[in-house]
Amino acid sequence: MRKKILLLTCASMLLIGGSVVNGWAEATPEEIARLGNDLTPFGAEKAGNGDGTIPAWQGGITTPPAGYEVGMHHIDPYSDDKIIATITAENMDQYADKLTAGHKALLKAYPTFKMNIYPTHRSASAPQRIYDATRRIAQNAKMISGGNGLENVGEGTPFPIPDNGLEIVWNHLTRWRGNSLDRHYHNVPVTRSGKYVLGEHTELFDIRYSHPGMDDSKLNNIIYYYKSEDQAPARISGTISLVHETLDQNKEPRKAWSYNPGQRRVRRAPQIAFDTPTGGGDGLETMDSLDLFNGSPERYDWKLVGKKEMYVPYNAYRIMSPDISYKELLTPLHPLTDTLRYELHRVWVVEGTLKEGTSHIYKRRTFYVDEDSWSLVGADLYDTRDNLWRISEGHTINFYEVPAVWNIAEIHYDLQAGRYMADKLTNEIETMWKFNVEFARDEFSPQALRRGGKR
Repeated sequence: MRKKILLLTCASMLLIGGSVVNGWAEATPEEIARLGNDLTPFGAEKAGNGDGTIPAWQGGITTPPAGYEVGMHHIDPYSDDKIIATITAENMDQYADKLTAGHKALLKAYPTFKMNIYPTHRSASAPQRIYDATRRIAQNAKMISGGNGLENVGEGTPFPIPDNGLEIVWNHLTRWRGNSLDRHYHNVPVTRSGKYVLGEHTELFDIRYSHPGMDDSKLNNIIYYYKSEDQAPARISGTISLVHETLDQNKEPRKAWSYNPGQRRVRRAPQIAFDTPTGGGDGLETMDSLDLFNGSPERYDWKLVGKKEMYVPYNAYRIMSPDISYKELLTPLHPLTDTLRYELHRVWVVEGTLKEGTSHIYKRRTFYVDEDSWSLVGADLYDTRDNLWRISEGHTINFYEVPAVWNIAEIHYDLQAGRYMADKLTNEIETMWKFNVEFARDEFSPQALRRGGKR
């Protein structure tokens, strides 16, 4: 029988009797009936917490703020909020039970790092059809291929009432982010002294999994199509990458191609996966740390630690403000902390441990997944000696014109090098991301990659 959720009031922890790989179970009709009642349509606890520091979910942001027009930088709907606490190295013990291991390490390592805590807003929302699809697929969605694929899914969140850590990872991989996206942004590796070279990129996504009416019969084993082109720095300018992300990666692993402007050739690129360094990332990001985690989960055993109240990046509208230049934002060791917003939210804590016989530069990864959106908002990454090495933050906003929750910035800290990567920045981008774009039928074909390539 499916193991039930056991609520523990101490330490605000919700522990799960998670299923093992051979013990996966489908949600029962009784569990599904909770969606939209005591649980949100995505399976989060609708109620607030006992002391009122986390409010009840009331639908999230359902309309854009007055004055917003598509294409603008997003207006901060919470700009009048005041800081309710500031966590520093001196007072962090007072908040220790609500801090990730990564944030504790940053506070200890960098005296200038601080965390400004703001009132919690449960702003996450999605279209009604995505909620309806989640309810529709929840009873029959299942993992296949040893957990490296899904079936009986499409549009919605497959496991809104998760029973193990791998289900939560799949919820993140298939979460609602809109139907498609055309985005232009900067990524910036910053040295210990604060010097940097600006990277510039354009990305196109066609997220087929989320298209209206999608199911196994129509997906053709594709979650999304992805294409990126590098404009800067000069050494990678003109490089184009193409990915077909598959739903059952045992049946058909991720397919990837790359166009090299120097060779003027398109080649298959199986290296666009796992721990290959990203182009322009200066060694601070791996391919599977983009979006804090993407791709096949096959190299790790995933353990569900539980659900906990934690201070995490959220409603990060200020970090992408066009009023803040990169020169101001990108200070040594970490971004300007007065641009960073942290709130108290309930997150699922999942730990991935590298399987025997596989390889990766990260022996262990701890993920913090927002209960309201299934978006990864934090990750602690450990080296082969089990030392905390890197820390990733997903600074999310509600793109309320869609609506959908996604990272507007990703910060990847390297504790050992004293460096960090600020990714997906748009402060000095004139036009914001375009969602639900119509693409030509062959936009994501290798042939189109070849046609689009130029020296």
